Amino acid sequence: MSIAVLGAGAFGTALAVSLAENGPVTLWARDEMHAQQMQVSHSNARRLPGVNLPKNVSITADLNDAFGADTLLLAMPMQRMGGFLNAHAKALSGKTLVSCSKGIDIATGQGSTGLIHAHCPGARAAVLTGPSFAADIARGLPTALTLACADHSESLQATLSTPNLRLYRTTDTIGAELGGALKNVYAIAAGTVIGAGLGDSARAALMTRGFAEMLRIATTLGARAETLSGLSGFGDLVLTCTSTQSRNFKLGHALGANEPFDPAITVEGVATAKAVSKLAQSRDIEMPIATMVTALTEQKISVPEAVEALLARPLKEE
Repeated sequence: MSIAVLGAGAFGTALAVSLAENGPVTLWARDEMHAQQMQVSHSNARRLPGVNLPKNVSITADLNDAFGADTLLLAMPMQRMGGFLNAHAKALSGKTLVSCSKGIDIATGQGSTGLIHAHCPGARAAVLTGPSFAADIARGLPTALTLACADHSESLQATLSTPNLRLYRTTDTIGAELGGALKNVYAIAAGTVIGAGLGDSARAALMTRGFAEMLRIATTLGARAETLSGLSGFGDLVLTCTSTQSRNFKLGHALGANEPFDPAITVEGVATAKAVSKLAQSRDIEMPIATMVTALTEQKISVPEAVEALLARPLKEE
């Protein structure tokens, strides 16, 4: 089964490096100059410095080279995925499309599998998600992820597993994609807590209540609770809320410390917070932390005001 990774960001590049352990991989970069730089240097200094690309990773800026593969890993920002799928629906028909993006499409409120089904009904949709940083994967450090596919495919699991990538499969695509998307919202909140100097006890409380919000919205939308308790939910939440490698955590930390943050850095949790807050409101689901993250990132409320509002909520049973 031939493999292509669409997206030469840090995570897409790391996946290509790891999957090259099993055989040839095509890595597509949107920017032709970026692709040429990688071809010459055999590295992705722009997105994943210090990592050499194996010889059997073929780098290209020509989508036709990537579309020749049977299995395509979509490692692109979530807010670009719908447009990409729509533009290339004919070429993607009949392919296995594995989303590696974590977020909710702000225009439609759909996750990645919903977008795949909507734009490419002839394709097979899957999700690869879980607690992972690109640098760890690229360095060959042990990482466990969730592979979600409706047909419970053992063959896809075997194809995408490598010596350092251990994949656990599930048929709960909704739970897997929501876990990966929602944890980014609470990572922003956790970063804000630490940046504001509120302490680790406050972070632990926020993570716990945030996880309760994740369960509340995900199960309402059809996910299984046990999926959220696994790698793609709780596991990813723990990693992202406790590490400065997380872009979402870094943004939150900057908000809490009242420091500048590079606007060129993609932070999926910002759009996800807005999308999930809208979803929660339409279904009358209480998600106070996600709502506060939306207000913070839209500069509608200050950090002290957000803390005061959350602490002033009525006392209740856990």
